[in-house]
Amino acid sequence: MRKSILIVDDEKNAREGLRQILQEKYDVYVAADADSALRFLREEPVDLLLTDLRMAGKDGLELIRATKHLPEPPICILMTAYGGVSTAVEAMKNGAADYLTKPLNLDEVEVVIQKHLKSRDLEIENRELKKKLEPKGSALSAIVGSSPALQRVLETVRQVAPSKATVLIQGESGTGKELIAKAIHKLSRRANGPMVTVHCAALAPQLLESELFGHEKGAFTGAIERRAGRFEVADGGTLFLDEIGEIDASIQVKLLRFLGERTFERVGSSKTITSDVRVIAATNKDLRALVAEGKFREDLYFRLAVVTIHMPPLRERKEDIPLLVTAFLKEFNRENQKNVVGFSPDAMRLLQTYPWPGNIRELRTAVEHAVVLCRGKIAELHDLPPSILSFASSITTKSPDERTSQKCAQAFHTPSFPLEVSHELDLRANERRLIYEALAKTRGNRTAAAAELGISRRTLHRKIRQLGISAKRKSKGQTGAADE
Repeated sequence: MRKSILIVDDEKNAREGLRQILQEKYDVYVAADADSALRFLREEPVDLLLTDLRMAGKDGLELIRATKHLPEPPICILMTAYGGVSTAVEAMKNGAADYLTKPLNLDEVEVVIQKHLKSRDLEIENRELKKKLEPKGSALSAIVGSSPALQRVLETVRQVAPSKATVLIQGESGTGKELIAKAIHKLSRRANGPMVTVHCAALAPQLLESELFGHEKGAFTGAIERRAGRFEVADGGTLFLDEIGEIDASIQVKLLRFLGERTFERVGSSKTITSDVRVIAATNKDLRALVAEGKFREDLYFRLAVVTIHMPPLRERKEDIPLLVTAFLKEFNRENQKNVVGFSPDAMRLLQTYPWPGNIRELRTAVEHAVVLCRGKIAELHDLPPSILSFASSITTKSPDERTSQKCAQAFHTPSFPLEVSHELDLRANERRLIYEALAKTRGNRTAAAAELGISRRTLHRKIRQLGISAKRKSKGQTGAADE
């Protein structure tokens, strides 16, 4: 198929001369100014744009910038009689693939055009090949886990990704909100565009405004040159705003306007810029509560929360811990040239008992700590971080409640005894104590006790057998249905 070229030059002889030379090999179109060129491109996409720099009305650089907002942007090559390093740099900054100096060397024109068209063909071919070779679901490969809570999240990700909807990801710190945002981007129609991340809590309000929307030279102290903001950089792709609950009122207004109109101005400029960006936001705060307190705009909240995804904390998906540990072991073995194949049973039980207030981020750090300190192939309890060992020590050295022990004994026909107090890490004794307390609290009702412990009824039965807890029910009419 013949490639198409649009020549834009306000000098008729120049554009017609180029047309006659190139039309033997290409489908060639011409335009006398930038506005008519843009109108043509919106109706008829072309493979390559060849534009003069200085023209009446919009110049060539403005035209090149405008083409980046088209659904199918062409390769852009700038022609100028004012060649030089500064011109080349400016052209590249604005999206030009190359530039040619007037008077044109026709052999050079042909070489440059062929080089860039061939490069575009290879890029398209590689992109298509990558799609064919990429395993199904690979966009979600960085998200480890098989728990029902996580699977519900991933199902929502698959549904929302192809849409244009703004997404709000809520969850505690360390639950993997950024990984979910990246998965949405990779599964979207914008996957070939940029994925730009801004951590809103890390910047002061003035700096955040400049970071998001850009600024003009001299807009404020230290603004020594014009700078494009993240909304411009992310054009055609996705902008991920992490910790969105931290932005102040003035930026909330500008963000609200962008979500409604897809336009903004740089700091220090009155020129309106349009950008095609999908916004994904994340927060560890309750935005509804912030709205009620007057700290977050309600209209902005509804703009952001078209689809809301709640990331479960690690304590609600503990069945995923072994899978996560395996993934982190592989990563840190590679980084540290180690060969730790796993954790001892006691160490793994502790990893699954610990409440993980720092969520997956804390678990990742714990595994790295263990890999670094492990002297063999199996990580032991003493290889875990002190904070986790302190937690285990605190619950195994706690003085038992004699009355709780007696209630358990009455409900299960076992003799009353004080639970063993050990200053060593005895997870078996700790599990036994927790189960006795739960059963005493629920008067022997196993279903309620399992709910109290946050485990399934089947798991509770297994633990009772493993720990040698007598589970005989009292005779009918004494304590009620202890086995309900």
